[in-house]
Amino acid sequence: MKRAVVVFSALGSMACIKPPDIVMVDRGTALEQQASGSFDEVERRLERAAVEPKPVPMTPEQLEALGIRPVASADAGQLTEADRVDALLVQHCIGEAMDGLLVPTPDACRGAANADETARAVERVNLARHQLWLWMHAQRTDVPTNDLRRAWRTLHVDGAACGSWIQGDDGQWRAKGC
Repeated sequence: MKRAVVVFSALGSMACIKPPDIVMVDRGTALEQQASGSFDEVERRLERAAVEPKPVPMTPEQLEALGIRPVASADAGQLTEADRVDALLVQHCIGEAMDGLLVPTPDACRGAANADETARAVERVNLARHQLWLWMHAQRTDVPTNDLRRAWRTLHVDGAACGSWIQGDDGQWRAKGC
């Protein structure tokens, strides 16, 4: 009898245990996680890209189009008048005219240049050239001034910086080749 009581009590206790109808899970199933996707790596890359500034590669032509002048090899305070004029010639902001004088060429100018500073530089250089030609004529009175100027210009253009804006004999402007 004792045995029957134990069996009945064991069966009775089993009959009372019943699993709940709803089971709560704090995480999704593997299939749900795959379907929703994981963007942890993408989010980390975006955060790193936003935090780490880096330069944007640009060509010299793109910089000039934005008005950024190329950095000179020497400090701007150490540049001579001739260095500044050569830079303006290479930028095509001024040109060597057929008559041996400098002329502003703002339509062909590549990059940024201060128009007032350019005009003052052209005026100073042209004044110095006129004085040079007067001195040369005083040394060689037998040679006409125009011939001296043409000879001087030929030699001067030969020594001009590569890429300088030069007016040809046909009146067309071209960059000097090297």
